[in-house]
Amino acid sequence: MLFQFLLGFVVSVINIMIHALVTVGAVDVARSAGLRPTRRPRWHLMLVMVGTAAALMVSHTLEVIVWALADAIVGVAPAGGDPLYFAFVNYTTLGYGDITPVPAWRLIGPMTAMNGILMFGWSTALLFEVLRKTLEHFMSAGALGVSYSNRSWQAAGDSEG
Repeated sequence: MLFQFLLGFVVSVINIMIHALVTVGAVDVARSAGLRPTRRPRWHLMLVMVGTAAALMVSHTLEVIVWALADAIVGVAPAGGDPLYFAFVNYTTLGYGDITPVPAWRLIGPMTAMNGILMFGWSTALLFEVLRKTLEHFMSAGALGVSYSNRSWQAAGDSEG
């Protein structure tokens, strides 16, 4: 059981490092893209958000692959089981239950899920911060007009509003 915790801790730390690297990169790109002057703030905001979300999805996929590699190395999935599928189901907390770990490694599934929940929460916080900072910049630059009475956003010179 101790080795399960040790393996889960090591893989979790590796994934936290991956997520931290992607976060730093995504923040840098989002900051530089979000601060550019634009004639179409809504499209600009959408592209910044889509780019950030795509980078985070790549990060999550890499993190699942790290779990799958660890699962394959120690033989977590039963014979004939796919370690990548097993890792994805646990990391996303989907929990189909159609593949379960071998009894000697039964704590790896919950540890994978715990790591996934933490990483998804981190990603959610990052997406909202990128959105907040980008909108804050647009508002300070006068690119967006905000009407708090009807809570609608309208870009200056944007006919989409």
